[in-house]
Amino acid sequence: MKTLYENLGGTYHEENGHLIPNVTLHEQTDFQIGKYGRMHLDYIKNHRRGRYTTLLTEGKLNARLHEIDLEANEMLETIIPRLTAERGIDENMKSRDMLRWVAEMNNIKANAEEIVLREVVLV
Repeated sequence: MKTLYENLGGTYHEENGHLIPNVTLHEQTDFQIGKYGRMHLDYIKNHRRGRYTTLLTEGKLNARLHEIDLEANEMLETIIPRLTAERGIDENMKSRDMLRWVAEMNNIKANAEEIVLREVVLV
């Protein structure tokens, strides 16, 4: 009598008197994951368990985290210059009032990161 696993096409090998299913994992990538990829990983582990499990078992988790990281960084590179231009933050302000320039740039970076988190990372 065959097991359900065998009926579905699975096979076993014997190891120390035990039958072990012949299971292999999908080929996986090994990209370095940056800040936003790690934040997305934490988010899906805690709030989107099904998506996390699916990506993990299909061997696509690392590649997806890498995509998220790239997309988030590209978005920041687009948003920050746009916001600095809209608010009139330029090199003249930097030379006239360094402290104000630093405060404005920190504010812009925080606003841009909030947008990226909401639209790319925490979805």
